[in-house]
Amino acid sequence: MSVLPLREQYVLISAMGSDPLELTNVICRACQENRCSVVSSRLTRHGHYSVLIVQAGGTWDALARLESSLPSLAKRHKLQLTHTRSEDEETRPQALPYIVYVSALYRPDILAELCQFFADHDIGLENITYDTFQAPQTNTTMLNATITVTLLASTQINWLRDQFLDFADALNLDALIEPWRPQIP
Repeated sequence: MSVLPLREQYVLISAMGSDPLELTNVICRACQENRCSVVSSRLTRHGHYSVLIVQAGGTWDALARLESSLPSLAKRHKLQLTHTRSEDEETRPQALPYIVYVSALYRPDILAELCQFFADHDIGLENITYDTFQAPQTNTTMLNATITVTLLASTQINWLRDQFLDFADALNLDALIEPWRPQIP
């Protein structure tokens, strides 16, 4: 009788707290103590708080132990935690990664408008970094967005680029869409 290999499962943990180092240390140590591995993580600071997203992998029983330890960790370290089980990513159609850069005068609707454009053109969304800042010379509120998207391999790239630039011009955005390239240190 053959034994099937164990299939790794995943849990996504979203944690918020005031100390980014403590936040990261507590969640990563909990993963390690429960025989789970950190598959991916993202930490960002937002004012006084930091947000950590962790994808932990392991066997079903290791993940169950990790999940059951989270409420006491949250209480002990004054963190806000949520978690949910996740599965392996489904096979996706072949797609090309592109990166979108946007700089503009801040308006609260710009991110929603960008997402609507992507939805209307069947563009997949992978990652968003969106920040506002005060321009040093004028003290005007500005925004910068860097968005990683995926285009279906069948997409007519020149046509889409023209559509995107027309869209950006209509909203008075300084925008660029170009192929994603790996960052070489």
